[in-house]
Amino acid sequence: MKKILSLLIIMIFTLQALAQTLQVKAPSSISAGSSFQVEFEVAGQASDFRGPSFKGFSVRSGPQMGRSYSRSNINGKVTSSFSYSFGYIIQADQEGTFTIGPASCVVDGKKIQSKSFTIKVTKAEPRNQQQQHRGSGYYGGGQEQQPTSIDNNSLFATASISNSHPYKGEEVIVTYKIYTQVSLQQYQIDKLPGNSGFWSEDLSEGKQVRITQESRNGRNYQVAEIRRGALFAQQTGRLNIAPLDLQVLAVVPVQRRRTGTIWDLFDDPFFNQSQAVQKDLRSNAITVNVKPLPDAPDNFYGGVGQFQAKAAVDNTEIKANEAITYRLTISGHGNLSLLEAPDIQFPKVFEVYEPKVTDNINRGDNGISGSRTFEWVLIPQTQGNYTLPAIDYVYFNPKSGQYVTSTTQPFDIKVAKGDASNRTVSTSKSDVKQLNSDINHIQPRIGNLRPMGASKHISLLQWILLALILITTIVLVLLGRRHQALESDIQGSKMRHAMKLAQKRLRNAQQYLADGNDNKFYEEIYKALWGCLSDKYAIELSQLSRETVHDRLVEKGIPNDKLQLVMQTLDDVDQARFAPGDSSTKKQTIYDRTLQTIASLV
Repeated sequence: MKKILSLLIIMIFTLQALAQTLQVKAPSSISAGSSFQVEFEVAGQASDFRGPSFKGFSVRSGPQMGRSYSRSNINGKVTSSFSYSFGYIIQADQEGTFTIGPASCVVDGKKIQSKSFTIKVTKAEPRNQQQQHRGSGYYGGGQEQQPTSIDNNSLFATASISNSHPYKGEEVIVTYKIYTQVSLQQYQIDKLPGNSGFWSEDLSEGKQVRITQESRNGRNYQVAEIRRGALFAQQTGRLNIAPLDLQVLAVVPVQRRRTGTIWDLFDDPFFNQSQAVQKDLRSNAITVNVKPLPDAPDNFYGGVGQFQAKAAVDNTEIKANEAITYRLTISGHGNLSLLEAPDIQFPKVFEVYEPKVTDNINRGDNGISGSRTFEWVLIPQTQGNYTLPAIDYVYFNPKSGQYVTSTTQPFDIKVAKGDASNRTVSTSKSDVKQLNSDINHIQPRIGNLRPMGASKHISLLQWILLALILITTIVLVLLGRRHQALESDIQGSKMRHAMKLAQKRLRNAQQYLADGNDNKFYEEIYKALWGCLSDKYAIELSQLSRETVHDRLVEKGIPNDKLQLVMQTLDDVDQARFAPGDSSTKKQTIYDRTLQTIASLV
């Protein structure tokens, strides 16, 4: 009985799954120039239908939705069911074999898909056979439809850029538009342009398409701005922006052939029908010549644009071992997402934690503006009066072609004596001196007394304590020498700091990967990788590029397999940042390869 019940349950679920399959009805072969029907059917209440891309064909109409409802009464049990259909009228434009991808819809809260199918388009039939084949079914009265096409001067796409000779890191705006003299029902971007060598920000996300009127080459057009983005070149030299590929569905009037019959009396625009025609568009490619930045001063941290620096502290009078927050806000217009935290020389008595970064960025039609704030937590170890220094924040202004300095104000911090119970770090040398000058604590009890010289032998416990003291002394000496060697190794110290920062960025990237935040994921990956390369091979940020890294690796005699790993990882990360919709598997692969590359730099 259990086996029978299990079999029935399996059959029920199998039938339910079959009932929720999106079935396709379409011919497997058709002649060029002929029209045919494609229909998708599903049992159940369907919603959010998304048709496939009929690339290689023209969509004359559709999708047209149909719905059927049935109700039955068997032995007093009433059952009802729905079925939906979505139909297209398609025209075969050219010979060949074409594969149509799956359609999808939602049934009972679950997304289902149809299977892909293949249609073979054969050579066009002779004219008289086409007339017999078409007959009077679709248009009536034996009158035929003229093949419909859209002239390239009536419908096309363009790409333009605000500046084709920017500096490295300077913002340029790229705009994509559709020019049309026919009515458009919809458009769909098939392939976003590859922007290798650029950091990209989308400026059109969540915004409505802007429609304007424009005259071009003596013809009037309706112009739809379909995409706008901000690009920041990360390399110098000649860079290419690939074309944007898209599909549009246009509505055009049907042109009729004259047949020499009474139907020619109706050859008037008033009686003409219209049809939907699918057309593939491609914008023009763009070439950009990127200029290098002039030799940068020491306190330049990658800012290119127009910025202002402002500093603030949350408290100027505190006790030792209490925390204060120092904030540096860089605001303005430019490459805010790429700004690095400056290296501020705080007084040595302050324990300094890694800065927290907070962005308040606006992506408007005119580009990227807003602010990036760096927050340091500072903990003074001893009492006294200290000054947090003024910051000379240097950025490059592409409009003037010069470096500009924005200076913040200094802050005087008064630190009072703190409570030892609030101490967060080990006792400092100054605290030891202070304690040494105080009165020692009075012992409430006196231990066991014995006459001096009563025992001439050292106990086992004393031997153990002496051994531990000796071992501890040796370990401290060795650690001190190692610390001194590490401090004298400036490049090594810089690299260790870079590795710590890279590890932190990789942890952030892993969190963004889990959250599905692609922009932040690629930003952290990008900065972790380039930061390590800059510090490992002593390459200034202003000179950092793919070519510089390659030349420096060759100069250092890096093995070819390691060289190829580094360069391939750079290319993968650079290209992946501009390919929206990457699978989680691909992003995980990029993360793993970046982790492997950074580990190889140690």
